[in-house]
Amino acid sequence: MFDDHSPIYRQIAEQIKADVLRGVLGAEEQVMSTNQYAAHYRINPATAAKAFQHLVDEGVIYKRRGVGMFVSADAPTRLRDEKRERFFADVLEPLVAQARTLGIPAADVVTHIQHLFETEDLGEGR
Repeated sequence: MFDDHSPIYRQIAEQIKADVLRGVLGAEEQVMSTNQYAAHYRINPATAAKAFQHLVDEGVIYKRRGVGMFVSADAPTRLRDEKRERFFADVLEPLVAQARTLGIPAADVVTHIQHLFETEDLGEGR
């Protein structure tokens, strides 16, 4: 599950965010405790606690005293909105810039994107 490219606590936080986005963890659903998480993934409990604190600071999860950690009610929507903004900035804006450089009309780009959305297998459109 973990790679060497970023700190483990960040990888844990990103995995939990991904689970929220995919619907594996729903709004107001309880999350494993830091000790359960640490035992399950064989990591230091302090590392799991740091990841959970990071998620609390971002408002993705919150603690119910004496009960545990839960996904915030607005976390799925907020995370999806953040991912959309990053998608436009990181993917779409460079795509448009490259299309302009190559002299590809916007209508051709839109038509191609629509075609890709309509095909079940993205490989078919290439």
